[in-house]
Amino acid sequence: MRKEQADLEWRDEAIPVSTRFDDPYFSLDNGLAETRHVFLAGNDLPARFAPGFHIAELGFGTGLNLLTVWKAWEEAGMDSPLRFTSFEAFPMRADEMARALAAFPEVAPYAARLVAAYAEDPRLRSLEGISAEVVIGDARETLPQQSFAADAWFLDGFSPAKNPELWNAALMAQVGRHTRAGGTAATYTAAGFVRRGLEAAGFDVTRVPGFGRKRHMTRCTMPSDMPSP
Repeated sequence: MRKEQADLEWRDEAIPVSTRFDDPYFSLDNGLAETRHVFLAGNDLPARFAPGFHIAELGFGTGLNLLTVWKAWEEAGMDSPLRFTSFEAFPMRADEMARALAAFPEVAPYAARLVAAYAEDPRLRSLEGISAEVVIGDARETLPQQSFAADAWFLDGFSPAKNPELWNAALMAQVGRHTRAGGTAATYTAAGFVRRGLEAAGFDVTRVPGFGRKRHMTRCTMPSDMPSP
């Protein structure tokens, strides 16, 4: 499988935009607040944190979601590593990541550790303080090869209108198969075909208020009586 790289341009010298998908990597309003609203609150975090908690993600991007939940994990007093598995087809270079994350001084100490580890190995095998892994390649091929069952999913690919492959029913079915009974998923999008794919994957799906200019987002729960993968 051929490894690709992100193709970027910069808006206002700070916000990376994918030229391949014509979509910014984080909110033009406030990327950190968006992550907290969509992915933390959308998965009822940090209230659900527990030892061994496992978050999986579609779309690693700048790593901002990882930094946000890592900070929340430590602030919640968790003394064991959070497990975080992300899937990324078009990884950034380390210098691009550092430039993007400079917009968020609140997570700067975590960003410095992330960028240093990422520069050494984009799969993050040298990152200390968190059990993190970036699986590089097309998630439609790489996710079915995994054996984990996540407690929560961050579904953060580029816009479904511009990157439909990362939101198709087959991939959402794989997300469902890799979710524990009682597990959750959240995404900024409320696109109908995405919600239908998540419902077909076994989730109970709810449309809730989105962040900023987005009217709606999606929260999902895998019923607790579903057999775990």
